[in-house]
Amino acid sequence: MRQYFIAGNWKMHKTRQEAAELAQALVAQLKDGKHKYLVAPSFTLLETVGKIVAGTNIMLGAQNMAPEEQGAHTGEVSVLQLKDLGVQAVILGHSERRHLYKEDDALINKKVKLALKHDLEVILCVGELLEEREAGKAEAVCETQTVQGLAGVTAEELKRVTIAYEPVWAIGTGKTATPEDADAIHAFIRKVIARLYGEEAAKKICIQYGGSVKPENAAQLMAKPNIDGALVGGASLKADTFVPIAKF
Repeated sequence: MRQYFIAGNWKMHKTRQEAAELAQALVAQLKDGKHKYLVAPSFTLLETVGKIVAGTNIMLGAQNMAPEEQGAHTGEVSVLQLKDLGVQAVILGHSERRHLYKEDDALINKKVKLALKHDLEVILCVGELLEEREAGKAEAVCETQTVQGLAGVTAEELKRVTIAYEPVWAIGTGKTATPEDADAIHAFIRKVIARLYGEEAAKKICIQYGGSVKPENAAQLMAKPNIDGALVGGASLKADTFVPIAKF
């Protein structure tokens, strides 16, 4: 019932030439792919990559956006500027934004509502730190981040939201939650959505896994009933590693 959604977060990597080469390779190799695809390059690469993926089965995503439409916000990029570049979706609440740049749930929620107001799709990231997992707080953290991240989001708007569960201790570390552990949190998040929006919405919402997804473990993760795709970091930087994940 749910379509698998494989997204690549390129983070702060690639020059324009490197990004163009990767985008061209992905367009060629994923044209017969059966799933939903997205790439999220740096702001400086959006125009370059956007021209290459336009009209293909690969969506153009951004890695972040400002909580305001425009104004005196030095160094920020607005939703209007993203739309002008053809951006279709935005990643919000990524653990690096939460923990390195101290973005809290209220700020992330403001961004989520603004992105949805302007008809973008949203990938809302949630996930716990290692010490939170070891203290038995993984579910509580994910519940808080989900509930507060979606505050004020309507049932109709929720149709354009994907949740990405990314255990912070597994991002860029080579560690991965076992498929069973990941699926358990995905199932829990689905229950939170059911409480907020009803069982039907919970059945339909896409919940990705993010955290050292690799060609070697992608199929095992995707085989779990509550895992609907992946938000891929390091492995998205090369076609040789992203394509096998995308075509698992």
